Amino acid sequence: MANSQLLDLFLIAMVAGIILFRLYTVLGRRTGHERPPQDNYRLSRNPEAPAPAADDNVVTLPGVKRADAVADKPADPVARGILDIKLADRGFEIEHFVSGARSAYEMIVTAFANGDRAALRPLLSDEVYKAFDAAIGARESRHEKIAFTFVGFKDTKIVQAVLKNRSAEVTVAFGAQFISATSDAGGAVIEGDAKSVRDVTDVWTFARDTRARDPNWTLVATSGDLP
Repeated sequence: MANSQLLDLFLIAMVAGIILFRLYTVLGRRTGHERPPQDNYRLSRNPEAPAPAADDNVVTLPGVKRADAVADKPADPVARGILDIKLADRGFEIEHFVSGARSAYEMIVTAFANGDRAALRPLLSDEVYKAFDAAIGARESRHEKIAFTFVGFKDTKIVQAVLKNRSAEVTVAFGAQFISATSDAGGAVIEGDAKSVRDVTDVWTFARDTRARDPNWTLVATSGDLP
């Protein structure tokens, strides 16, 4: 009986030794190709795929530009100025502005010829109004009168546009035609011709505060011919 128990213990020890030996052969040896411990927490990548770039972990959201991205601006200074004005005033439209500028030009030259200060005042800056008022006053002191007829435009072109702080300034070259004749106190024509059409070129600058609710522009500078 005792011999039988000793035999059983011997067989159990042999089996345990065999199992331990197999575990050692599988788990105990290193081949030199094992992953570092931290690699166990990384997703495996296709070895043939290119390595990610250093900034691949930066995600650019739709509609959001990265800090190193610079928006392209037009090379032409007029187009660049118009773009700046549009960004400051979303309601600014070139066609609408040019149409309004043409209307303002006709009203201003007509009012100046007629000496209509009331019509001029809301269309001009203080400095320009003072110059126009002085010219009208000098004409009145000499008792001169102007016969004036506006014919139309040959050309209208924006030649400069700039945004200064929040003030938009747009300069327009007007190629216009009108009939103008200035008479003295006795009725004699001293300048111009009441029967011929006159070609003129005026370069005017209009300004507007883009923060203001008033959509109207004001004439702030002039150069060229007036009636």
